Amino acid sequence: MGSADRHNAGDPNGAGDRPGARGDRVSRHGHGSQYGGRSEPAPGPGRAGAGAGGHGHTHSHSHGPAAPVSRHLRRIIAAILIPFTAAVLVGLVVLWPGGAPSHKRTGVGFDRQTQQATVTRVAEVSCASVNASGDTPTGDTSPAEGTSAQAQATGTCKKATIRVDTGKDKGRTFTEIVQPDQSRQLSQGEEVVVAYEPSAPKELQYAVTDVNRQFPMALLAGVFALAVVVVGRLRGVMALIALAVSFLVLTLFILPAILQGSDPLLVAVVGASAIMLIALYMCHGLSARTSVAVLGTLVSLLLIGVLGSEFIDWAALTGDTDDNTGLIHGLYPSIDMSGLLLAGVIIGSLGVLDDVTVTQTSAVWELHEANPAMGWRGLYRAAIRIGRDHIASVVNTLVLAYAGAALPLLLLFSIAQSSVGTVANSELVAEEIVRTLVGSIGLVASVPITTALAALVVSADRPGPQKATVTAGSTAAGGAPEGRGSRGRGRRRKPSR
Repeated sequence: MGSADRHNAGDPNGAGDRPGARGDRVSRHGHGSQYGGRSEPAPGPGRAGAGAGGHGHTHSHSHGPAAPVSRHLRRIIAAILIPFTAAVLVGLVVLWPGGAPSHKRTGVGFDRQTQQATVTRVAEVSCASVNASGDTPTGDTSPAEGTSAQAQATGTCKKATIRVDTGKDKGRTFTEIVQPDQSRQLSQGEEVVVAYEPSAPKELQYAVTDVNRQFPMALLAGVFALAVVVVGRLRGVMALIALAVSFLVLTLFILPAILQGSDPLLVAVVGASAIMLIALYMCHGLSARTSVAVLGTLVSLLLIGVLGSEFIDWAALTGDTDDNTGLIHGLYPSIDMSGLLLAGVIIGSLGVLDDVTVTQTSAVWELHEANPAMGWRGLYRAAIRIGRDHIASVVNTLVLAYAGAALPLLLLFSIAQSSVGTVANSELVAEEIVRTLVGSIGLVASVPITTALAALVVSADRPGPQKATVTAGSTAAGGAPEGRGSRGRGRRRKPSR
C-alpha cells in the first residue's frame, strides 16, 4: 500500500496494514479501509463503509451525555412537555401568594417571639431553698422534661443568669432556675434562644426555649456543599443550585399559598412540578433523556396523587393529629388539613422519584449505546433487572426513613404494650402507613413506566440498514463522505509525484 492509499484510508502511520490495528480502528470508529483499491465497509449495524473517494465515518455511540434522537421524536416529546410546562407557569402566576398572611401571635409552640441570648453566669443552689423561697423555675419544667418532686426537694439546681443580645431589650438580664434532671442543662458562655411574652410579668417575660445551634448547622451545610462540589464538580454545583431553587419554591410559593387558603393539593402539584422541571433539567441538561425522566416522574406523581386522595378519604384521615397541626388549624381554620396531608405525600415522594426515573432512563440509554441493535423489548428486559435491584433498596430506605421519624411515637406504644393492630389503627400511625405505602407504590410503578418510555424512545431511533446502504452507495458514487470528510476534517490525498 502506497502513501496515498494510507492517507486515503485515514491511516497516515501505516497502521492499516496491521490486521489487529485495523480491527481496533473499525470497532471504535466504524472506519472503512481500502486495500488494493477495494472498499471494505466496517461491520456493524448502521455503519457505512468507505468508498473510492474517501472513508465512511459514523459513530455507533455518543461521546456526550445522551445520544440525539430524531426530530420526529423530539416533536412528540415537546408536544407533551411544552403544554405541561406552560400549565405549571400559569399555575404559579395564578396561585402566587405574595407572602404569608399576618396574624396575632399566640405565644404557643413556634408561634412566639424569640431573641438571641447568652448565659453569663451559672451558680449551684439547693433546690429545696429555691422552691421554699418561692422562686419559680422559668424554664420548661414539665413532667415530659423529667422533673420530679423528689429532685426538686433534695437535689442541686442551677441558677443561670442570661443576657438578651438582640431586640429592644438588648443588654437586659434575667435569671432562670434549671432543675437537676432537666434534659437541657445550661453552662456559662452558652448561646441560647429565649422566648419573649410581653403580656407576662416583667420577671417572667423571657424564658430559655432552646440553644443556638446555628454555627454547627451552618458548618455541616458547608461540609455537605463541599463534598457535593468535590465529587460532582460542575454537576454538583448545578445540583446545589437546583436545591436552592427548590427551597425557594417551597418557602416563597407552596407554604404561603397554602396559608392564604389555596387548595393544598393543587398548590403541591404545581409546586412539585416546578421543582421537578427545574431540578431535572438543571442537573441533567436539556435532552431527550431528561425529558423521558420528566415524563416518568410526572406519571408516577399522578398515580401517587390519585392513590393518596382515595386512601386518605377511605381511611378518614383528618391530618390534625398533633399539637403543631392543631395550632395550624386553630390559626387558619380555612386550611384543608387532609389536603395538606396529601400535599406532604406528593412533595415527600418527589425526591426519591427523581432518583429512580433518572437512573432507569440512564440505564436504558447506556444499554442502547452498548448494543444499538437491541430492540425495545430487549432494552426493557435488561433495564428492568436493574430497576428491581433499585426498588428493593429504595423502598426499604423509604420505610425506614418514616419509621425513624416516628420512632418516639412507636416507643410510646411499646411502653403502653399496645398490640400491632391497635397501633396501626391509631390515626398518628395510620397517616405514616398511608404516606409510606402510597409513596412506595408510586416508586415501584415509576420503574416499569420510565423504563418502557425510555426503551420506546431510544429503540425508535435505531438506524436502519436502508440508511447505511444509502450512505455507502452515495459515498462509493463519488459523493461527499460522511463523518470527518463532510466536516472538513479529513485528510486530503496528496498528489502523486
